[in-house]
Amino acid sequence: MTEPRAGDKRRRRAPKVRALHPAAATFITRAIPPYEMLGEEALVCIEAHADRILEEIGLEIRGDPEAIALWRAAGADIANDCRVRVPKGLARAIVRRSAPSSFTQHARNPARSVTIGGRSTVLAPAYGSPFVSDADGGRRYGTLADFHNFVRLAYLSPWLHHSGGTVCEPTDVPVNKRHLDMVYAHMTLSDKPFMGSVTTAARAADSIEMCRILFGRDFVDRHCVILGNVNVNSPLVLDGEACRVIRTYAAANQAPVCVPFILGGAMGPVTTAGGLAQCFAEALFCVALGQLERAGSPAILGNFLSSMSLRSGAPTFGTPEPALAYFAIGQLARRLGVPLRCGGNLCASKVPDGQAASESANSLWPAILAGANFVLHSAGWLEGGLVMSYEKFVMDLDQCALMHVVAAGMALDDNAFALEAFREVGPGKHFLGSTHTLRNYETAFLDADLADNNSFEQWQEAGAHDILWRATRRWQGLLAAYEPPPLEAAIDAALREYIARRKASMPDASY
Repeated sequence: MTEPRAGDKRRRRAPKVRALHPAAATFITRAIPPYEMLGEEALVCIEAHADRILEEIGLEIRGDPEAIALWRAAGADIANDCRVRVPKGLARAIVRRSAPSSFTQHARNPARSVTIGGRSTVLAPAYGSPFVSDADGGRRYGTLADFHNFVRLAYLSPWLHHSGGTVCEPTDVPVNKRHLDMVYAHMTLSDKPFMGSVTTAARAADSIEMCRILFGRDFVDRHCVILGNVNVNSPLVLDGEACRVIRTYAAANQAPVCVPFILGGAMGPVTTAGGLAQCFAEALFCVALGQLERAGSPAILGNFLSSMSLRSGAPTFGTPEPALAYFAIGQLARRLGVPLRCGGNLCASKVPDGQAASESANSLWPAILAGANFVLHSAGWLEGGLVMSYEKFVMDLDQCALMHVVAAGMALDDNAFALEAFREVGPGKHFLGSTHTLRNYETAFLDADLADNNSFEQWQEAGAHDILWRATRRWQGLLAAYEPPPLEAAIDAALREYIARRKASMPDASY
C-alpha cells in the first residue's frame, strides 16, 4: 500500500465513505433475455447423453439406505445396494412433475424476500473459504469475528440480495458447533435471506429448527426461508451425508441447492460437452431425490463446472470453456423448469489484482447472460475459493452493481430519448448545463464506488492511491458505519437458549 506523506492533509484524506442503504434493492428482475446459444437438436443431444450416464453408469449413493429405497420405489435399478441406475427420462419426469420453476425465499424483513427463478437473479457473497485476507492483516485463518464482518458487509450492500452461508470458516469455533454461530449471525446481523449448514444432516436440522424459532413453525412448513448448498462428490458419487442433507431440507419444504463440483480433467472429462452432460446428470439426480422426499419442495439446480491447468492440476477461472457451459446449462435448466445456480466473481489470483479482476469479470458476465437465478460467490472470492478477501469483496460489489444496470436493459421512454434536450441545446453546443442533464445527472450513469476517474494531476494531488488502498478504506468505513437491524428480544433470547442447549449437549469436536 502507498503510505501518505506526513504533514500533507490532502494526502491523508481517505475517500468519502457513503453508507449503503440496506433496503435499496431486493433482487434483479432481468429485462434482457438470456443468451440462447444452442438449438433444439443440441439440447436434446445433451439431455440424451445425461440420460445415458444415469441409465448406463448411474450414481453411487453411499450410506443412505432410505435414499436408495426412494429411488427403488420410483423405478430405478439398484445394484450392490448402492449403484442407482435411472431409466431414461425418469429423473427429468420426476422433477418436471413437481419441482417449482420459481419460489420465494422469505427474509425476516419481508421487504428483503427474494424470488428465485424465472426472470429473477439473486446475488450472494462467496462461500466456504477457510482463510481470509486484508491489506493490513494479510492472509490468515478465518475467525467468527471475520464471519460477522462479512455478514455486515453483505447486509450493507444494495448490490447483494442475500446474506449467503459459510462466508468464511470461523476456525476459532469447534467444527461441530460453529454452524449454530454462523446461522445466528445471519439471523441477527442482517435481515436478508441466508443459507444454512450442510456438513451433516443434524446440522442442517439445527439450521431449520433455528428458522422455526425465527419465523414460526407453521410459516416454515409452508414457505421457503433457508437454502442448503450441497455438493456431489463428482464423479457420480453422492455420499450418505449429502443425501441426508438434501432430504432434510426437502422434507422441511426448504431448498437444497444441488451442485456438482467438477474440475475438467479431474472430476470430469476435459471436454466441455462431456463435463456438461455429467454436471446436468448429477444435479438432476439430486433435485429429483429432493422431490422423491417431498414432492413440490423448492430446489435449485446448480452448476460448478470449471477448467483446470493440466500441467499443474490447479483449477482455473475466467476461461472460455466454463462460460460456454454456463450458457448451455442455463438453457437446460429452463427446459427442465427449475431455477439455476451459477458461480459469480471467481478467480485463481492470490491477491485482488488485475488477474483477479479479469478472471472475475469473465466468470460473472456469463452467469448473468446465461440467466442464472442464484449467483453464489458474487463477492470476496480469491485464490480459487480458499480465501475470502475484504478488499476483493468491495471491489466485486462494483461488478455486481454493473450487472444490475445491464440486466435492467435500456429505457426507451420520452426522457430516455431526450428530445427536449436537443431542442434546448441545438447544434454545436454541449449538454452539460441543459435542464435534461440536471434532472438526470444523479442517475444517468453508474458511478463505481472504487473507480478513480480524475485527471492524472488530480489523482496525484490526492495521494496517487491505487484501488487496493481505496478498497481498504471502503470496507473499513462501511463496518464503522454499520448498525444492526432490530430483532424482537424474545426471539433473540429463544435463539440464544437453543444454541446454548445444543452446544451443551455435545463435546467439542474437530470434525
